[in-house]
Amino acid sequence: MKAWSPAAWLVIALAAAPANAQTMPPQEYMDRARELLAELIEIDTTDSERGDNTVAAHAMADALLEAGFPEQDVQVLVPSDAPTKGNLVARYRGRDSSLKPILLLAHIDVVEALPEDWSSDLNPFEFLERGDYYYGRGVTDNKDEAAIYIANFIRMRREGFVPDRDIVLALTADEEGGPRNGVEFLLAEHRDLIDAAYALNEGGGGMERDGRKISNNVQAAEKKFLSFYFTATNPGGHSSVPVEKNAIYDLSQALLAVQAYDFPVMLHAVTEEFFGGSADLVGGEMGEAMRRIVANPADAQAATTLSADPGYNSRLRTTCVATLLEGGHAQNALPQLARANVNCRIFPTHDPAEVQARLQELARPFDVTVEARGSATPSPPSPLTSEVLGPIERVTEQMWPGVKVLPVMSTGATDGLYLRREGIPVYGVSGLFRPMDDNRAHGQDERILIEHFYEGQEFLYRLVKALTGGGIA
Repeated sequence: MKAWSPAAWLVIALAAAPANAQTMPPQEYMDRARELLAELIEIDTTDSERGDNTVAAHAMADALLEAGFPEQDVQVLVPSDAPTKGNLVARYRGRDSSLKPILLLAHIDVVEALPEDWSSDLNPFEFLERGDYYYGRGVTDNKDEAAIYIANFIRMRREGFVPDRDIVLALTADEEGGPRNGVEFLLAEHRDLIDAAYALNEGGGGMERDGRKISNNVQAAEKKFLSFYFTATNPGGHSSVPVEKNAIYDLSQALLAVQAYDFPVMLHAVTEEFFGGSADLVGGEMGEAMRRIVANPADAQAATTLSADPGYNSRLRTTCVATLLEGGHAQNALPQLARANVNCRIFPTHDPAEVQARLQELARPFDVTVEARGSATPSPPSPLTSEVLGPIERVTEQMWPGVKVLPVMSTGATDGLYLRREGIPVYGVSGLFRPMDDNRAHGQDERILIEHFYEGQEFLYRLVKALTGGGIA
């Protein structure tokens, strides 16, 4: 398939879009975003010996300094004990310093990727254009948004935009794992630089089915992460004389009890809005079940219908699943120890202590103990305020008439949980759409539709201006 240039995409989009709905940025800023994305992709920021987040942070800082941002407003902050885990914090000055800033957050570390695991004509750390897509580790998680924010900062400055308050941009390390999470580091040692009225982050984005945009999702809540050790012990013995009591069998029965158990249905404002707003989009029996569960969370039949879909099930309740397993010490000996890791994604309002107590009840009949591995980070849902959702809805309608804005709860976790814990609301929103059947984040041949990348760039440009007194052009 032909590889379309950014200029060609602009022509295509203009031809397809309504006359009053330009959905692409000006060409020079499309070009700048592409350059920045390519530069980021080709800097390895994995949590490995070869990975270096600090290099990427400096590269983005240099782009802002070259565009005329003052040095005092562009800082690369590096933990003293982790020289490769640098973070960029940049400030776009507004008119009124008494107003709390808004924070734009994106992580620039990426999940490990081995070239041999990708298609032979692709390299995860080489930015490539193939057909309608950009390829490379991080093009969807989360270097696309980082490049967009830098390009949009440059655009707003060149256009002379003055926001009503400061806009802070933080590009951070170790969201995907590693010893020095950037948001935790900044909150602990540089809180004043990133303190904000609220933050925009990853976690949301648009959903597209068969080339048609379905919804523009706003992540306003996410589950808490906590794993538990399930442990069975036994005196053991010689394998030639088996006995009924066996650590591996005991552990297996406890895990099967977890598999068969459903935690109770729980709803909060975000998931009520999600299911209520999704009902008409989904339609049929599933849509009707969504209406019924919002009206009555105790509706067992509606819960059963929704639970048949793993995505909906995980938004209804706390979920726990076995993920790691070890046991025994010799092939000719009865096992003295068997252990499993059970990972739980806990509903935001669900007490982790209650989850552990319930798991222990399930495991106790089989003489299996349950021990928490650390603690869950509190992550209260962000309020669905008109101050934030109103502009998101208006910009969405302007760019994609008829597309619905849906608040959602992430079943996974993002760095937003650290901010929410500290009282800073977080909204995962990007305007970056993805096909519902083609999510390659963390996987093989990660890619983003070129058209979607530039539409997201324009959406975030308009949204940030709308949220900071710039109106909706």
